[in-house]
Amino acid sequence: MQDPGEKQYLFDKPENVTRMLRIFYIACAILFLLDFILHRHVSMKLEEIPGFYALFGFIAFVVLVEGSKLLRKLVMRKEDYYDVDE
Repeated sequence: MQDPGEKQYLFDKPENVTRMLRIFYIACAILFLLDFILHRHVSMKLEEIPGFYALFGFIAFVVLVEGSKLLRKLVMRKEDYYDVDE
């Protein structure tokens, strides 16, 4: 429970978070649909594919996350790395 005297912020209420996520998803869907309607001046042949930037962004995101998982295995230290044995 929250203290009655404590200040209430916008994202403290779960319904506000849900509302913002719905707005975000609707905006993404509208922008994706507009990609089929609006004419774009492209410089590469791949950019003519409808939804190219959405697909490219998703693939880049997945590569970044999976690459960071691999990198973590290479550079991760033991949990007690900074402990000094005296």
